[in-house]
Amino acid sequence: MPKMNVESFNLDHTKVAAPYVRLVGITEGPSGDKIYKYDFRIKQPNKEHMDMPSLHSLEHMMAEFSRNHHDHILDIGPMGCQTGFYIALLNDDSYENILIVIENALKDVLQATEVPACNEVQCGFAASHSLEGAQALAQDMLDKRDEWTQVFADEK
Repeated sequence: MPKMNVESFNLDHTKVAAPYVRLVGITEGPSGDKIYKYDFRIKQPNKEHMDMPSLHSLEHMMAEFSRNHHDHILDIGPMGCQTGFYIALLNDDSYENILIVIENALKDVLQATEVPACNEVQCGFAASHSLEGAQALAQDMLDKRDEWTQVFADEK
């Protein structure tokens, strides 16, 4: 296959083994700031996916709660394939730090009693949420915490 411009299009999705967290790339800005982009994969590509209400709620919760654990989170956005999220942060090259941030945010999800910004004023599709679904995804990820650093099936 020809090399594509998008990093994930060059990833052999048949060889990865979710769940995992992997560094996708580093972008350096003109002033020397560096953006670190991570693939936070929750579901096995082409085998399973997150349902939209659960994914949507987990996105709201991770976006809100992760910022309680790191001052330079730029974005947490869902993948269109519904198998995970991209996480971008500024000027922190520590893989261990992002693992801790994700773990702590997921623990916050388990303690939540509501989905942040789950209303028509703050959300574009407020009817599509599931606190219980997001918490089930968070619990499943935390139960598999020891697998997060192993991206490919032959590492497991």
